[in-house]
Amino acid sequence: MSYAVKEIFLTLQGEGMQSGARAVFLRFAGCNLWTGREQDRDKAICQFCDTDFVGTDGVNGGKYATADALAEKVESLWEGEKGHRLVVITGGEPLLQLDSDLIDALHRHGFRIAVESNGTIAAPEGIDWLCISPKAGSDLVQRSGNELKLVWPQEGIDLNAIEAMAFDHFLVQPMDCADAEAAKKAAIDLVMQRPKWRLTLQTHKLLGLQ
Repeated sequence: MSYAVKEIFLTLQGEGMQSGARAVFLRFAGCNLWTGREQDRDKAICQFCDTDFVGTDGVNGGKYATADALAEKVESLWEGEKGHRLVVITGGEPLLQLDSDLIDALHRHGFRIAVESNGTIAAPEGIDWLCISPKAGSDLVQRSGNELKLVWPQEGIDLNAIEAMAFDHFLVQPMDCADAEAAKKAAIDLVMQRPKWRLTLQTHKLLGLQ
């Protein structure tokens, strides 16, 4: 299959348990919870997304005809020593496109594969680190993984049900919204009341990174 890619770039992972790690970010175009068009946001299942995933016009974006071609582009951006290679595959919703061919190709190029998904599509085998970020009103299919990252606050989220799922880490991230201070307080309150959770911040934004 061919792959529609919004952008690919080298940066530091800014969120979650792997925050601070050097990584190539591979952002696929498209999502199943929002079109990405502002005129559709109010009707979308996910209304708070802060990412541009529409089209293939970002840096190193485009249509990649094969998994090997895409993996070679990812490798070309790593730069320097070959150890500890990490690719973070995100979107939009990356599991609309990520398949076994690309997983195998990236592994052949020496990359550990991290995926950030909304959890509405079952994850394929071979992913090395799976982060699920559930959205209220969606059908959460993937109920296990390495970390669950909950953007907060969200009305309609059942915290007890989420805590019963099979994740190694439970993280809460303040929503990037108009009332950011209230979102930070809500996230801190959640952790203080439910110690199974851990606070994570979008450190790439604090540092001015892509």
